[in-house]
Amino acid sequence: MVKSKTCVFISGQGSNLKNLIYRSRDKSFPIKISLVISNNKNANGITYAKKFKIPYLFINTKLKNYENKIIQCLKKNKISLICLAGYMKILSDRIVKIYNKKIINIHPSLLPKFKGLNTFEKVLKNKERKTGCTVHYVNSKLDDGDIIIKKAFYISSKDNVSTLKQKTQKLEYKAYPEAIIKIFRRY
Repeated sequence: MVKSKTCVFISGQGSNLKNLIYRSRDKSFPIKISLVISNNKNANGITYAKKFKIPYLFINTKLKNYENKIIQCLKKNKISLICLAGYMKILSDRIVKIYNKKIINIHPSLLPKFKGLNTFEKVLKNKERKTGCTVHYVNSKLDDGDIIIKKAFYISSKDNVSTLKQKTQKLEYKAYPEAIIKIFRRY
């Protein structure tokens, strides 16, 4: 099986990156993590790139032409799929157009509910009965692309922001690989 060269964009801990790296080592998994890009030079997730000898790049998104650097790097590494995993920066329309239907994101809510940041706080404030995560294609609108997969759980009266985050992350570790497998079954 020829694996699809994949870039994972991160900003923080990199727990979904770590999970995808482990999954990608399975011979039957359709992707190979070939590049990691971060907009945070102190992102803990970079340690996983180093540990598994995956090339990584820090992109200073405050620089004027940073998106050109991203596009050059993606092309140089022959990237065919981009996975956003806790990447806290909105991709430019230009990158989204070049990689149309080749960028996916995982979001910690049941989209279309609670787009953007502070999802756990919003879930609690709205007294939701259940929540979860969504893997979706990225388009030019925030957390708006076609949904690939959703996973949900019921909220307990004892849940708080911290417990919701932990429960959601556990679901994310199942949902992201399942979504990737689902995408590649279509081709």
